[in-house]
Amino acid sequence: MIDVRILRQEPQRVREALRDRGVTFDLDGLLALDARRRALIAQWEELQHRRKKLSEEIARILGRKEDPSQAKAEVTALGELLRAVEAERREVETLFEARMLELHNLPHESVPKGRDETENLELRRWGAPPVFDFEPRPHWEIGEALGILDFRRGAKLATSRFTLLVGAGALMERALIRFMLELHTKEHGYLEVLPPFMANRGCLVGTGQLPKFEEDLFRIEGWDLYLIPTAEVPVTNIHREETLEEARLPLCYVAYTPCFRSEAGSYGKDVRGLARQHQFDKVELVKIVTPQSSWEELERLVRDAEEVLRRLGLHYRVVSLCTGDLGFAAAKTYDIEVWLPGQGIFKEISSCSNFTDFQARRAGIRYRPKGKKGTEFVHTLNGSGLAVGRTMLAVLENYQRLDGSVEVPEVLRPYMGGMEVIRPEKPL
Repeated sequence: MIDVRILRQEPQRVREALRDRGVTFDLDGLLALDARRRALIAQWEELQHRRKKLSEEIARILGRKEDPSQAKAEVTALGELLRAVEAERREVETLFEARMLELHNLPHESVPKGRDETENLELRRWGAPPVFDFEPRPHWEIGEALGILDFRRGAKLATSRFTLLVGAGALMERALIRFMLELHTKEHGYLEVLPPFMANRGCLVGTGQLPKFEEDLFRIEGWDLYLIPTAEVPVTNIHREETLEEARLPLCYVAYTPCFRSEAGSYGKDVRGLARQHQFDKVELVKIVTPQSSWEELERLVRDAEEVLRRLGLHYRVVSLCTGDLGFAAAKTYDIEVWLPGQGIFKEISSCSNFTDFQARRAGIRYRPKGKKGTEFVHTLNGSGLAVGRTMLAVLENYQRLDGSVEVPEVLRPYMGGMEVIRPEKPL
């Protein structure tokens, strides 16, 4: 949620931000709601003042032993009007708050302007693509041939876009999770947390998934609970409705969770393999920081995520998302895209975003600046460190060999019992 003062004082700035994002939004309607809400508040306060004065006048009339019936009638009429004004104020305020929750965050001035992902700005690359003396295959062919990815049985157990990991496939998934968690906790200074894999509506409103993206979520029937689409949701909300001391910041958390997404808007995209599943594992990085440090912390967050790919020896690039490709709640986002030789493409494996105070306003996360009176909203950041399934598929495609086996990256071998090469599993 943006600061309502910006909406009132700089409507043109908001209008331009929405235009740059390519978003259609009834900003004039929202401004009219705000104006009506404020007018109703002023009217209610004026009526309250008049009723108080009349009550005082009734006391004086009674003191003079005169008839107060006319003044009492006026008080009664004012009371009825007050109730009507209060009812309308609540109705308008509810509508205003609902519309504010649908308003996108304002892009930071450094975000490149553009219509869609084709106009994202590439910033840098690391490493080089592997060179093969054979035609590299996509991961779904490699995994099925090795017997470590079973898409047919995954669909039988659930539905399409679920996968059964077998043998070395399951072992590598677990190894990647352990490797990422240990890197971020032991070397990057994050505190590991293990949150619930379900979250209530308040949490999802706080981070911006609700109300806008409800169709992308799996809801638990009969409960005010949703399967989490990312650990960002519960971890950011650890401090919902709290006021933190500045000395505690920054707070840096890392969490492994499964993630659940309906992918309602992705029909026809990445239908093969592990890239776009209804359930997938992710190691998430979340930061709660002061506004003064948030942009520096964003750069550090990206470097922490990049380090996972560097240690795995995977070629990647970093791009800055343009305004038209920016997520709803983000003020700025860097995507890290890993090279997939079996498909000949770069694929996003981490999005690292600064949400400024957008999520903090929705979730009520404040801090008390040292030496100042009052409180301010924190800034929140998050990024994948990394998406585990996409990391596995990148390993399979980049480390494949002519005979169909896959070399295990050296950094993963201690987490896989010393395994150096993945060879075919016995059929289930």
